[in-house]
Order: sequence, then C-alpha cells, then structure tokens
Amino acid sequence: MESGLKPMDAEQLRENGHKMIDFIADYYKAIEDFPVLSQVEPGYLRKLIPDTAPDNPESLQHVLDDIQAKILPGVTHWQSPSYFAYFPSNSSIAGFLGEMLSAGVNVVGFSWITSPAATELEMIVLDWLAKMLKLPNDFLSTGQGGGVIQGTASEAVLVVLLAARDKFLRRVGKNVLEKLVIYASDQTHSALQKACQIGGIHPENCRLLKTDASTNYALSPDLLSEAISRDISIGLIPFFLCATVGSTSSTAVDPLLALGKIAKTNGMWFHVDAAYAGSACICPEYRHYIDGVEEADSFNINAHKWFLTNFDCSVLWIKDRNSLTQSLSTNPEYLKNKASQENMVVDFKDWQIPLGRRFRLLLLVDSH
Repeated sequence: MESGLKPMDAEQLRENGHKMIDFIADYYKAIEDFPVLSQVEPGYLRKLIPDTAPDNPESLQHVLDDIQAKILPGVTHWQSPSYFAYFPSNSSIAGFLGEMLSAGVNVVGFSWITSPAATELEMIVLDWLAKMLKLPNDFLSTGQGGGVIQGTASEAVLVVLLAARDKFLRRVGKNVLEKLVIYASDQTHSALQKACQIGGIHPENCRLLKTDASTNYALSPDLLSEAISRDISIGLIPFFLCATVGSTSSTAVDPLLALGKIAKTNGMWFHVDAAYAGSACICPEYRHYIDGVEEADSFNINAHKWFLTNFDCSVLWIKDRNSLTQSLSTNPEYLKNKASQENMVVDFKDWQIPLGRRFRLLLLVDSH
C-alpha cells in the first residue's frame, strides 16, 4: 500500500503485518468497552465513504484509522464477553493465527493434487476429532466414510440431502421425486427447509413435527412413527430424517437411538445436526447426548461455535463417501490427473457444493 502500485515485498509485509497485529491486539484488549450491538442507523456508511474508488493507494495506517473511526462503530462485537445472541462465538487468538496462516499460504485445495497436504491433513485431523467424539469407525476415512470441512451446517445438511435424494432415486427411479418426504422437529434449523427447496423436495412434503415443553422440545419417536405410517398409507415415500442435538431455538436434543431405529426400519437416510452442541460432546459428561449416533448416516458439528475455532469451520462426517461423490462429482478435462483417475486419493471438491476450498483445517489445528 505504501509503495505506490507495486505489491509489498517481504520486508514491507513484515512491517505492515506488525501494525495489523497491533491493531487487532488493541481491539481485543478494548473489546469490553464497545457496545455489543452496533448503534448505527441503516445506511450510515454511505455517508462516510466516497462514492467512487480512490485514484491512488493509501497508507496502511490511514486504512486502520478509517476502520477505527468508520467501521468499528458499525460492527456487532461477536467476541465480546457480553455477547449472548444466536450461538456461542468463542473463537480464539490461536484460531486467528491459524486464519492468518491459511490466508498467507492461500491454498485452493479442491483436489488432492492442488495441495496434497491440505487434503491429507484434513482427513487425519478429522479422524482424530471423530475419535475424540467416540464416533463409530464407519465415520473414519480409513474405511468407506470420512470427514470434511464445510462452510456452515447449512451446507452440510444440503449436501447430505442431495446425496440421500440421489441415492434413493437411483434405487427406485427418478419419477418419484414429488413423493419423497423428509421429517424433522419444528425446532430444526430453517437451513433444512432451504435445503429442501434447493433439492426439489415439494414444500408440502417437508414434515416439521410439533414438539412441546413436556419433552423439552425433543422430537417424539411415537409422533414420527405415526407421521411416517400416515404418509405411506397415501402413497408418499419417507426418505430423510434430520435429528438435532442442540437446536438453535430451544437447545432441544432429539433421542437419536430411537429415531435412528425408526429411520433404518423405513429405509431412510438419518442425518444428525449437532451444529450447536456437538463440540461439547467431546467432554465425557456430555457424550450421552449423542448416544445413538451409530444409527446415523451423517453427523455434523460446528467447530466455530464451542470449539475455539474461527468462523467458518463446520465438520461433516459421512459413513458412505460414495453417496456424496456420486451426487456431487464433476470431472472436466482440466481437473483430471493421474492420482484422481486411479482412485488413489480423495478430492474434496466432490464432497461439497463449490469447487474451490480454503485450507480451513489450519483454523482447527492452530486453535488447539
């Protein structure tokens, strides 16, 4: 910035990097002094920022002064100790350093060959994490399953819904799409409904079953069984069940074991959304909240909630990775390579919606 139109060299990076670290360190030091909720009015920033881009670069110090004066007043401070909205947002300084390393290396690791370490480290560390959670061996990458970092739990539920849909349609035929039904409680995150919209599931076939205080807002297995029987009797086809461990609206925990057995009996895909509370289940005293996870086909936690990891880092494990790749894989000429063609490696591009992906595993490793 300070060298005209030329990019920074290593020494300028070192100098400006120190300034940036000092700025962020001062921010964390003073964060308790800020009002947690931004006090600005809608449209405030347009009055403070020019309506055309600058003709010449400005010094980093000038940029930091602008951030202090114009941007921080418009920030809601998620890392403040007085922040209690939505979900815990307890990232860490270590996680921030991991973010720096990820940005500095700037990997776009969509396939193994684009950066082997990015893929292999993610596989290894997510196996570690699965073992810490005492997940079944079926979820490990050493078998037919494995873990992958998604951006958010919304992406995780979308990719498994697409995988479940396509796996089912391959078995029974594509002409039954309008008959497919999914089930969840009325406490389930709205991301499931969005996934249904994207996945072509008819809105009337998205069953959000009523819960109440008598069960701590958990989904009743009896109510689920009744709904499934009723749908089958009118010619509809149950194919997907989403259970929640720590719902956003009520922190409800669904009875995974009972629900999983119902799903298996009816040939349904069983997904467990533990985005909110799953990280806590590493603690032995909370592990019982995911008892029954062995019945699940897929399981998701958000490391960026209770696991001291910067946003975004949502971990999805799946028992059968082929179901993901068969639904999401593309293989144009410009992506082909020997390791992939010979099925020697995992290409995470086929486990997610976008092609590109960051080296997000560094956020998780460096924060711990």
